[in-house]
Amino acid sequence: MRVGVILLWLLLPAIAVAWHLGPGVDGRAGDRAAAAAREADRLRADDPAAAVDAFDEALSHMPATAGDAALRLRLERAKTRIDASQLAEASRELDALVDELAATPGADPALVADAHDALATSDFYVTWLKRLEGLPRDEWEPHAESARQTWRLLAEEAERRGDAAAAARHGVNLEAVIRLARLDPDQLQGLPIPSQCRGCQGGKCRSCKGKSRIRSQPRPVGDARGAGGGAPVDESGS
Repeated sequence: MRVGVILLWLLLPAIAVAWHLGPGVDGRAGDRAAAAAREADRLRADDPAAAVDAFDEALSHMPATAGDAALRLRLERAKTRIDASQLAEASRELDALVDELAATPGADPALVADAHDALATSDFYVTWLKRLEGLPRDEWEPHAESARQTWRLLAEEAERRGDAAAAARHGVNLEAVIRLARLDPDQLQGLPIPSQCRGCQGGKCRSCKGKSRIRSQPRPVGDARGAGGGAPVDESGS
């Protein structure tokens, strides 16, 4: 018995080192990732570019076993890139994320739907900007069509599962991208780009203040969830 106790005592430093290099690392890394994610959530309304950096830091600390948590952070970073006018980067990230989720058995259906919704929002803004630049139809129409098909499918799926609020939201977005594709170029030039801010939900953050409110412009709308469930698109049009 005494020999066993002595051996255990001698092994304690080795056990501590093993924990420090193994589960302890994941635990501390997870804490750092969570802290950075909270900071990103705090920053995203007023300083989305800084929030993107905070999401980068959070992801750099995510343990390899994080699974859906890491995918959710990547999605929120991509959404925040849209808010930060990093549309090209957001589109690339969302394309990759949607493909990865499609190839992941048992992926969270809510996460999959949220990623497709975000990609459609990105396509909406790409369509708007390409049309403002006067690019030919074959340059912007694929983005408009992608957003249209995505929001139509999301609306149909929401109806099948009995989620009337989500079905209505996706239906409004579907109508918005259809109107955008049909707008005369001269009409489009007279409208401000819809707010890409999805953090304040009321035109109160610095990126929204001072912008005119035009109810008739096509714009994507978001849901009522907070950042933890996917940042909503500003419905005010501000």
